[in-house]
Amino acid sequence: MPVAPFDGALAVVTGAGSGFGRATALALAERGATVIAADVDGAAAERTAALAGALGPAATACRVDVADAAAMEKFAAAVRDGHRVPDIVVNNAGIAVSGPFLDTGLEDWDRVMGVNLWGVIHGCRLFGAQMAERSRALPTRPDRPNKGGHIVNIASAAAYSPSRALPAYCTTKAAVLMLSECLRAELAPERIGVTAVCPGFSETNIVRNARIVGMDEARAERLRALGQRGLRLRRYPPEKVAERIVEAIVKNKPVVAVNAEARLLRGLSRLSPAAMRLLARVPAPRVG
Repeated sequence: MPVAPFDGALAVVTGAGSGFGRATALALAERGATVIAADVDGAAAERTAALAGALGPAATACRVDVADAAAMEKFAAAVRDGHRVPDIVVNNAGIAVSGPFLDTGLEDWDRVMGVNLWGVIHGCRLFGAQMAERSRALPTRPDRPNKGGHIVNIASAAAYSPSRALPAYCTTKAAVLMLSECLRAELAPERIGVTAVCPGFSETNIVRNARIVGMDEARAERLRALGQRGLRLRRYPPEKVAERIVEAIVKNKPVVAVNAEARLLRGLSRLSPAAMRLLARVPAPRVG
């Protein structure tokens, strides 16, 4: 079951309906992987599967809510029974909740934790167990240190960049980063690689679809538009992030900070935590 190159590999990508998920699914398909594109938006998953199938082997679309434990149990079993144990799993599905901590209600916490953290936990737990079981049954080969498979968890530069404007989002992404580090250590004896990918700003729809608390909806919509414009001006498309994900799988990298601001913030978080705490105080842009 080769992981790199990807000919013959089976790859599961969550949140594959758009953004990083779609770009990663297409990048893997183009390199020969058979892709299972999963998304809560079934129609979007179908579109990704169609695009992936045009680039590589036939792809499959699945509608699944990663926050739903029972649904993920069924999904993981369906992948194993209908295909086989995947070689690559990209836990990408994510949402954003923005606004002050004291204005973030329990329902908002449940929603962002359910997708951003529990979704990753479900994917790692279910598919990681399948990979580990398979790996134990296969002979060891020194030339294929991650032959047991590879798990990629999409975190964010927010994982190590505290912000008064994004307490819920930063918390979930920091948890994903630490989970990935712990899981990498645990699964290393099974020759399963684990990577946390931490993108900075990129042209996705996460801001457009974000829930913003602490203000009326009219102001929130203006702030979304402002944020989306900023992402467009950054001109860092999801395809570039997908290329870094592919590279991380091939090289079995532990943590990948994607693009300049992500690398700068990661370096600053190590060299000067005090500076990061000062940056965290910067408020969100004011909108009328």
